[in-house]
Amino acid sequence: MTAETDKLLHDILPGTVNGLSIIITGGTTGIGRIAAIALAQQGANVLFAGRDQQHLDDTLASVKGQEFSGNLHGIVADLATSEGIDHLFSEADERFSKLDVLINNAALAFQSVSEGDYADWEEVVKTNVLGYMGCTRKALDRMRANKSGHIVNIGSMSADIREQNSSIYVATKSAIQGFSEALRKEVNEAGIKVTLIEPGAVGTDMQPVSVPDQQEKEENLEMLKAEDIAGAILFALCQPKRCDVVNIQIRPHLQLI
Repeated sequence: MTAETDKLLHDILPGTVNGLSIIITGGTTGIGRIAAIALAQQGANVLFAGRDQQHLDDTLASVKGQEFSGNLHGIVADLATSEGIDHLFSEADERFSKLDVLINNAALAFQSVSEGDYADWEEVVKTNVLGYMGCTRKALDRMRANKSGHIVNIGSMSADIREQNSSIYVATKSAIQGFSEALRKEVNEAGIKVTLIEPGAVGTDMQPVSVPDQQEKEENLEMLKAEDIAGAILFALCQPKRCDVVNIQIRPHLQLI
């Protein structure tokens, strides 16, 4: 590799996550799990949270014996509650001298308003919307003092496609789209970036199809892998200060939406 090639690559992806302190919600499954592992491998100090102890144990067991340039630590916290959010950020304060990045990813799938009842919808809205808002407020309280930081919100193409029989989930992801756009205008002058990443169908636990069916759809270019979204997160985080990656929409090649 020549010096010119090295310089070109540096110009294209000039930043690094090495040494950054990062919180990831919904980090024990799917996109969050892959992102947490990938960022720790790239040198970030990652604190991730999930609400299920078994999923947390499975995640930690999957990387046992691996060497990371950074650190990876997980906790159980229900981010649909203020107590869970407080617990996550208290843990962050113990582990980090400052907070560089928050990746809001924790979300629940749900279908039509004709299904379930008020308690079901309440849990989804608290997780998918209020959890993002609560974690964002806690992160901003820490980032403003440093006049820097990055909020990455994982949304969904459902906010634009608004597919039939998915009204509850669509409502929450539409809320995250609007929240992200307004938030960027609120915190831009404080030196804080906001990125919204909206995937199409991704092969994760949220899909209502079996793992073999997901794998077949991935091979047929009808579904993304969690690694694809982790790559988008890394790209957004590695941009120079002058460059805000505001919105990334990622669709499977043959998901014609």
